Amino acid sequence: MLITVQHCIEHPMKIFHNPLHAQHAGRQEMFRGRMVPCHEVPARLDFVLAALQSRPLGPLLATAIPDAELHAAMARVHRAPYLDFLARAWDAWVAMDQANAERDALPSVWPLPSRHGFRTDVVPRNFAAQLGLYAFDAGTPLMAGTWAAARAGAGCALAAAQDVLGGARSAFALSRPPGHHAGPDYFGGYCFLNNAAIAAQALRDGGHPRVAVLDVDYHHGNGTQTIFYARPDVLTVSIHGDPATEYPFFLGHADERGAEAGAGCNLNLPLPRGTGFATWRAALDQALNAVARFGATALVVPMGLDTFAGDPISGFQLHSADYLAVGQALAGAGLPTVFTFEGGYAVAEVGTNAVNLLEGFAQAV
Repeated sequence: MLITVQHCIEHPMKIFHNPLHAQHAGRQEMFRGRMVPCHEVPARLDFVLAALQSRPLGPLLATAIPDAELHAAMARVHRAPYLDFLARAWDAWVAMDQANAERDALPSVWPLPSRHGFRTDVVPRNFAAQLGLYAFDAGTPLMAGTWAAARAGAGCALAAAQDVLGGARSAFALSRPPGHHAGPDYFGGYCFLNNAAIAAQALRDGGHPRVAVLDVDYHHGNGTQTIFYARPDVLTVSIHGDPATEYPFFLGHADERGAEAGAGCNLNLPLPRGTGFATWRAALDQALNAVARFGATALVVPMGLDTFAGDPISGFQLHSADYLAVGQALAGAGLPTVFTFEGGYAVAEVGTNAVNLLEGFAQAV
C-alpha cells in the first residue's frame, strides 16, 4: 500500500528540474549477461513530477546557469579530457559507422588495471576503445541526447547548491541521468556527471568549510568516494548493499576510510541484501553521527529510492511510509541540504517515495 501524508509545508523547497532529461533515453543495457530494456528511463522523473503536482513542496524551476560558469563547476570535479570525451562522444560514435546513429553506444573492451601492464596514459584513436577507457560497465548506454541531458542535470545541481548558499534551508536537483557513480574521469551505473559532487564542491567554493555527502542509494556511491577520497574538507558517507554481492562490487567496503589528507573522511556502511528498515535506520543514525562529528556545515544527499522493497534491481526492504522517517532523520542534522535525484527503478512508486522523503524533511525543519 502506498502511504502519503498531506501537510502544509511551512518552508517551501525549490525544485530545480531538468527539461532536457528525456533526451537521454537508452534503448537497452547489458544486465547479468544479456541485453535488456534499460531500467533507467525518463518515466522515473515523470512520476516524481506527477507526485509533486499532487503534493507540492515548493516552486518547480528550470535553471539558467551561464555556460562558462557551468563548465567551471563541472571541471572542479571531473577531468578535462573526460568532459571533452563526453561532449564529442555521440558524433564520434556515428562517425565510426553511420549505422550507429540507430543504436546506443556501449563499450565492449576495457583496459585492466595498470599492474597488469595495460596502459591508460595513451588515449587510443579508435572510439570503441575510448568508450572502454572511460566506462566501467556495459550497462550505461550513451546516445545523441546524453551530453545535453547530463550537462543540464549538472546545472540543476549547481543551481540547488547556489540556492542553499543564498540562505535556503534545502533545495532539490530533480534530474536524470543520475550521477553518484560517475568519477573524475569515468562513467557507469547510468551516471555520466556527478551531480552530488558538483553540488558539494559548489558549497565548498561558496564558503562552507566542511561539507558532508550522505548517500542513501542502494548502490555504493563509488564515483563520489573517488572524487573526494584524499580530501579532508568533504566527508563522504554511503549506506548501501554489501559490495561482496552487490553492484558496483569493486568499491564500498567498510575498510575504505579515505587516503592521505582525507584519511578518516570516508565512511562506508555496507548492509546485506534483505536488510529491513530497522537495521537500515540504525545505519542512518550512525551516518548522521559521523556527519555531526565531522563538523559539517552543509549536507548533500544523493537521494536514491532503490532501497524500496519493490525495486527490481536492488535488495533492501524499505516501504513507502519509511521514507517520511528518513526525511525527518535527515532534517535532524540541522544543516542546509541539497538533494540530488539518484536511483529508484520501481518506476510507478518512485514519485511517492521521493516526495515522502522530501516532505518528511520539510515537515521536520
